[in-house]
Amino acid sequence: MSAEQPKDQTLHALHREIIDSAIDTAIIGTDSEGQIILWNEGAHQITGWTAEEMLGRPLATIFTPEDRAAGRPALEMRRADETGRATDTRWHQTKDGRRFFAHGSINPIRGPASGYVKSFRDATQQHLTETALRESEDRYASLFNSIDAGFCIVEIEFDAQNLPVDYRFVEVNPAFAINTGLDAAVGKSIRELVPTIEQAWIDIYANVALTGESKRFEEHAEALGDRWYETYAFRTGDPKLHRVAILFTDISNRQKAQAELRAAQAHLQHANETLEQHVAERTQELQQSEIRFRAYFNASPEYLYLLRLTQDNRLVFEDVNPAGAELYGLERGEIIGRTPQEIEDSETAESIASNARKALASGKTISYETSRSFADRARVAINTIVAPIETGEGGYGLVLVCGRDLTEQRQVEEALRQSQKMEAIGQLTGGIAHDFNNLLAAVMGSLELMQGKIKQGRLNELDRYVIAAQAASKRAAALTHRLLAFSRRQTLNPTLTDANRLIQSMEDLIRRTIGPALELEVAATEPLWRTPVDQNQLENALLNLCINARDAMPNGGRVTIETENRSVNEREANERDMQSGQYVSLSVTDSGVGMTPEVLSRAFEPFFTTKPLGAGTGLGLSMIYGFVRQSGGQVRIYSEVGRGTTVTIYLPRFIGEAASPSDEETSTDAPRARPGETVLVVDDEELVRDLVVEVLDELGYASLQAADGASGLKILKSDTRIDLLVTDVGLPGGMNGRQLADAARSLRTDLKVLFITGYAENAVINHGHLEPGMQIMTKPFPMDALGIKIRAMLEANEG
Repeated sequence: MSAEQPKDQTLHALHREIIDSAIDTAIIGTDSEGQIILWNEGAHQITGWTAEEMLGRPLATIFTPEDRAAGRPALEMRRADETGRATDTRWHQTKDGRRFFAHGSINPIRGPASGYVKSFRDATQQHLTETALRESEDRYASLFNSIDAGFCIVEIEFDAQNLPVDYRFVEVNPAFAINTGLDAAVGKSIRELVPTIEQAWIDIYANVALTGESKRFEEHAEALGDRWYETYAFRTGDPKLHRVAILFTDISNRQKAQAELRAAQAHLQHANETLEQHVAERTQELQQSEIRFRAYFNASPEYLYLLRLTQDNRLVFEDVNPAGAELYGLERGEIIGRTPQEIEDSETAESIASNARKALASGKTISYETSRSFADRARVAINTIVAPIETGEGGYGLVLVCGRDLTEQRQVEEALRQSQKMEAIGQLTGGIAHDFNNLLAAVMGSLELMQGKIKQGRLNELDRYVIAAQAASKRAAALTHRLLAFSRRQTLNPTLTDANRLIQSMEDLIRRTIGPALELEVAATEPLWRTPVDQNQLENALLNLCINARDAMPNGGRVTIETENRSVNEREANERDMQSGQYVSLSVTDSGVGMTPEVLSRAFEPFFTTKPLGAGTGLGLSMIYGFVRQSGGQVRIYSEVGRGTTVTIYLPRFIGEAASPSDEETSTDAPRARPGETVLVVDDEELVRDLVVEVLDELGYASLQAADGASGLKILKSDTRIDLLVTDVGLPGGMNGRQLADAARSLRTDLKVLFITGYAENAVINHGHLEPGMQIMTKPFPMDALGIKIRAMLEANEG
């Protein structure tokens, strides 16, 4: 038996287990003739037939006799072959002859083993509920259209002084036209239909809409043909819509006949009868409304919960729909009357309770999204809407919580993001290969020429090739840093920075860079808040923006650099996709050609550039964006064609007291070691390890070395004096540099640690931030800088 066979068998068993675990979904496989070859547990649970009873039998077995007689099974398989999928929504038959309604489909199987897969779920209850709902709505419509009394819903219109001036008909029944003589009233205003209508009618309905107090009255309407009406008006729907429902009867003939006391008494009796009729009709309307709400509540696939605020200020479940109960794996009766803390995990329960109380207090709907785990399923994303429900007297005592499963939507979005990432990687690959091949050509060519000159004994000509190789190497290192900045994976060294002082120190360099044809203006806010930021990266970002501004003004113009203290409120933060709070902003504005909307939308893409071939890599803005976002800030571009461009960097304000500046070594010569100081070097790259050890030896340090984390840890466990650990981040053997440092700190609490790496993973270096006594240098770096860094770390916090 080959090694692949057990693996295939295991995979087959896993597939079978997955199919059988879908106990609420029937999954049936057939051969090309419709004979059953697969029958999962869901099919057994729904139909009553076991797999042993159904294997080898025709798929038509589960169809009703009428469908079999009509050739429905064969027809659906043909349609599946023609279209790729045939839906199946009809009544089916169980083993004991009971019928059930199901939604499903039949799909053909392509390949060597052809056949069909039929899947369906029992939707009998949903079908019966929907049928009952349609019948209920039909009865409601029949009642609405058959009553003799006129009925309408109107919407009050107010003028600029909030005075009622008109009302518009939203809905009318057939008896409306009979009782008023007005045809085609829906959508029209009363003044449009009856210009002479009395203002009193409008005022009465406006008062009902504004106060919510129903109004029953008799009124003489001369403008409607000298008619008398008995009217009952009450507010309906959202109070903000100012809608009033009006039930009325034309009592003109009765009013004229009741001139005497006897007629008045008869009128009173009739009024009582009418009242009873109105109450009965209103009760029936409420019952119909309750039926429609309950049908939707129970049939909705969304998770619906009603929470009630009790007199002792507790939130308890008042009701839950089947989907909501299924989410928890509980029965409805096990949830009602309990609090969210008794059902949910503590974090989710606190979120539900907090938002429910906010909604009840404000009367406003709240929407938020959470990610949750359940014991019987993977982590799901749920969008939750919390809506307060008015319970009378203007207060809110109930809240409706509606949850919608967004897991599938998020999976689709993630797939799209992955596709976009792959496209970006394709762009990066081409750009990196081009730039690095050029740089490698310069380094390799210089080394070959140096080798030739050494063989010829012409040593005095080596300097220019050394300088050329070093320059190309520095350019390669700079490109690497820019790529890391774009991906937000570089390790930053934030220090408290005064942006005004930084700009002042760079002003001469910027003027030389943009050239004499352009004016430079600096508008600095004083005093300017300080910000924790990597100064080198901010200098590079500012210089890049000024170069872009220069290139946008080939015929001259002005570059303006501005700083400002900015407080960003919630609305501005949402517009700029950032957190609200206090920021230091640095803006670079040019009076150049500007950007089209299409170019502006791609400005931060890697390797996208509008400059001529060879004039730019397209990494400048993407590097700035990555660096600023990693620093907790934001970048925004404002541009119009022909009117210039402004790029604004927002960096978070530092709040607190600044630490005293360290007396770092400023000399370019590395200081020598003190007697006995020992450094442990751990790096799997032998050449790098040897170079570091040689530098340490020349500076007078005692040095120890190891090629992996395990060997380094063995040395750390010994009694040997070690003052500082120098370690690469990426080490072989299952222990990376960060893990080695943590283990070393557990053995030697005050041990200083210097990470050296070409790629500092955020997960290893704690999201770009280092603990006290730890620092990092990014490869490649000058050897002298290594000696200076080690001396500064050893002398830090002494005394």
